[in-house]
Parts: sequence; structure tokens; C-alpha cells
Amino acid sequence: MDEGQRSRRPGGRSARVGAQVHQAVTDLIVERGYGNFTVGEVAARAGVADSSVYRRWGNLENLLTDVALTRLNTRSPMPDTGSLAGDLRAYAAAVAREITGPDGLLVVRLAVALSSSGPQGLRARDGIRDERTRQLRAMLDRAGERGEDAPDALDVLDHLMAPLYIRVLFGLELTPDYVDGLVDRLLRPHP
Repeated sequence: MDEGQRSRRPGGRSARVGAQVHQAVTDLIVERGYGNFTVGEVAARAGVADSSVYRRWGNLENLLTDVALTRLNTRSPMPDTGSLAGDLRAYAAAVAREITGPDGLLVVRLAVALSSSGPQGLRARDGIRDERTRQLRAMLDRAGERGEDAPDALDVLDHLMAPLYIRVLFGLELTPDYVDGLVDRLLRPHP
């Protein structure tokens, strides 16, 4: 195998270190909440050197942003089912499963914590929001290209995502019927 093939190989040490660091962040947030740990504690928990974390992410806010985006993209990716209703139902169901899991509100906790951690944290929070909005717009643009009448990305956030998160924050159940009903109301034509 030549050097170019080796450097493009998925997985390997870099992927393992990234996964260990992400898991350490997740565990520390669940145990202590955001703001109650340092990069050094993340590195120690992950079994890597502090310098490895700083070299790869630069600071805690960048690391937290990466953890949040990676979680969002792997646990509730943007689907492409061939129809807007199908995409929204699949996406909403994935988000509902994610946020009702054992550490489901992790991304919400990260966004809230970053919002109160100064200018760097606000930029990180905005980066998470902007990336997710970009992904939503891509899904909605695909629907428009198919000739479907698609809502605005902010409407999806307001009328689909926000109710899911609010119900979980208040300890209310997310049934499949409730989740599908949100999609139905979002797609219902408004006079």
C-alpha cells in the first residue's frame, strides 16, 4: 500500500482518538455539566495527551462544537427518501429517538452552555445552528427541485424541532403519532 492510500484509510488511530475524546466529553457533560471540566480532564478521561486535543481542536469550544455536530450528523442525519413528507418524518423520528435516549439532551446542553461561555462560545453555538440549518435547507431545496412546496428552514425549526425539544425538557412523551402530527401540521397548506 502506498503512502497516499494509507493516509486516506478510514479509521485507524486518528479515528480511535477522536471517538475516545468525543466519548470523554459526552461522559463529562452527563456527569458534571458543561463548564465543570477542562481540556486536560477530557484528555485524561480519553487516555490521550492534552497536546493531542489542542492540536486537533484548538480549544474546548471547538471540541464541543465538533462533538455536537458529529452527534447530530450520525444520530439524526438528513434523510433522502424521495419525498419531503418522508424526509421530514424520518428526520423527526430520528431526532425524537436521539433526544429521548440516555444522553439525549446533550446537544441542547452544549448549545445552551456555549451561549453563556463568551464570544468564542457564541461563535461555536452559531456554527452548530448554521450547519444544521444548511443541512435542512439542502433537504428542503431537494424537495423544491422535485416540485414540492417546501417550508422555510426556520419553519422546520419552529414547528417541528422546537416542540420536540420542549416536550422532552418538560418530561412529556414523544409518541410516533405526536411526531407525525407535527410533520402533518408543518406541511398543511396555510390559507
